[in-house]
Amino acid sequence: MLSLAAITAGCSSTDDLPPLPAPPATSAADRGDILVPRQGVLLGHYYGGAGSIEETDARIGRKPAIHLSYYDWSTDWATSAATRADLADGRIPLINWEPFGVSFDDIVGGKLDGTIEAQADSAKALGKKVLLDFAAEMNEEAGWGDHSPDKYIAAYRRVHEIFVRRGAENVVWIWCPNNTDSPNTPPAMAYYPGDGYVDWTGVDGYNWGTAKEGFSWQSFEEVFATAYGQLSALGKPIIIGEMASDEVGGSKAQWINEVAPTLRQRFPLIKAAVWFDVDKERRWQVNSSPSSLAAYRDLAKDPYFNPRG
Repeated sequence: MLSLAAITAGCSSTDDLPPLPAPPATSAADRGDILVPRQGVLLGHYYGGAGSIEETDARIGRKPAIHLSYYDWSTDWATSAATRADLADGRIPLINWEPFGVSFDDIVGGKLDGTIEAQADSAKALGKKVLLDFAAEMNEEAGWGDHSPDKYIAAYRRVHEIFVRRGAENVVWIWCPNNTDSPNTPPAMAYYPGDGYVDWTGVDGYNWGTAKEGFSWQSFEEVFATAYGQLSALGKPIIIGEMASDEVGGSKAQWINEVAPTLRQRFPLIKAAVWFDVDKERRWQVNSSPSSLAAYRDLAKDPYFNPRG
């Protein structure tokens, strides 16, 4: 099989193609299991911190249900070592597929259909469910499709339609904006592709703390309340695709301690939450302090984060 990179290169000069006809916009949930627990929340993790997956799991005291990984446009995420290892180990792969450097006009016009078809065939061959978060945070700095909701929606739908036509029905589709919009750009909900193209809605959000001027400490509820109000109106299961807190400006341990009760009492449609475990813009890692790690270990063993089905 040709690599996705080779196929992309081979399609770079393809003439414009007519758009695919839209399929009936039936709910993707009609295809069957979309990995929603009957009760409680699936815990997810991005392993960007110190140590291997096994060392991190030992640190937090359990194996999370979901493993978040990031892939560029041309990398075949279905055949990656991480995806294969997750499925073999009983984890749900959460694929964040980032089309950096890709023209959304080319996606919409059909020039990149070969790449999309190859990825759909590869995903179908897995034979097991995966979560796919395509072109996330479109309302923030990524600005997929030049912050044009019409272009973004058309591209998202085309990718989805090709996967469905190729029979990759094991792919569970996530649409996940950021909890804040870039200034002077359309709001998150303007980019929603439509009920027939989305299985889960989602949101990424962080407590940035007070380490830099212009930022304020936010509780877990404050980070996600506005987005939850908008997403819950759609009636779909919600995933927090990325979340974390800094240490500066308040108690990170208390922030973590508030996650489970807030989800139970205030955000019942949130069915999965993924911790972004890395020292990046802030000290997001779970072990940024002994108290934070202890709080996260308690969160990981909370019955609400250990659903039975």
